[in-house]
Amino acid sequence: MKIKSGNPVFPGWYADPEARIFEGRYWIYPTYSAIYKEQTFFDAFHSEDLVNWTKVERILSMEDFEWAHKAVWAPSPIERNGLYYIYFSANDIQNNDEIGGIGVGVSTRPEGPFKDALGKPLIDRFYNGAQPIDPHVFLDDDGQAYLYYGGWRHCNVARLGEDMISIEPFDDGSLYKEITPTDYVEGPCMIKRNGKYVFMWAEGGWTGPDYRVAYAISDSPLGPFERIETILQQNPDVATGAGHHGYIQVPGTDEYYIVYHRRPLPETDRNHRVVCIDKMIFNEDGTIKPVEISFDGVDARKLTEK
Repeated sequence: MKIKSGNPVFPGWYADPEARIFEGRYWIYPTYSAIYKEQTFFDAFHSEDLVNWTKVERILSMEDFEWAHKAVWAPSPIERNGLYYIYFSANDIQNNDEIGGIGVGVSTRPEGPFKDALGKPLIDRFYNGAQPIDPHVFLDDDGQAYLYYGGWRHCNVARLGEDMISIEPFDDGSLYKEITPTDYVEGPCMIKRNGKYVFMWAEGGWTGPDYRVAYAISDSPLGPFERIETILQQNPDVATGAGHHGYIQVPGTDEYYIVYHRRPLPETDRNHRVVCIDKMIFNEDGTIKPVEISFDGVDARKLTEK
């Protein structure tokens, strides 16, 4: 019987993983890593112990979103008011005249099927220079939900309405606030820990070996976010292109796991990426120790354990 997850944690080419805990299970929602014309669906994986993973196929299909026609990637799900919402990138639009951007699906279960909640993209234009891709949904302690997103080296944050399918203005009337940290490229991710907002993002080019993750800490979900250091990157003896991640916090503990993709050695195909898990450890001052990427992965950890 497996006692460690091993890396990758499940077979297949997958990337951009978001990790959650739903209905007493660990879940990972990745991009199916393929050429755009084949990137037409999402699979998901769930586990009781971080070691043994079960695949759920086709939790979302592009054909159920009439406006999506090119590719879907970077899913980010959340549960609220008894429903599950999933935000994702579609069509890779290059300007405001193209149709696409960030879509949102809804389901009654974490495994879907997710159907179009709006009949159109939630965000379909370039605000503050940010390509509308790579959404990350974050639900704060006060019940306010935020959507962090952005490519082309710009990051925005927006407030989601209680219905989770609308954008609400900030107190100053604006809808999209730019919060771009130094060296930001894409793939935002937010943790709230001990009252602080730990904001992380991907740097470098996703097709190359230098893709990596850095972070900042702020007192506000809106920043400012001053870059501290790189915490996830390639190890030439293990894998390259380690980046675009999610995380798991075991409820009621200070145990954190980083869930990310990387490119196995000696792969060079840009879509040959796999999903991995390693420990993410905080220092006493709230900063993060650089992650040691591994082949072993992590020990079995059931949610019912203390």
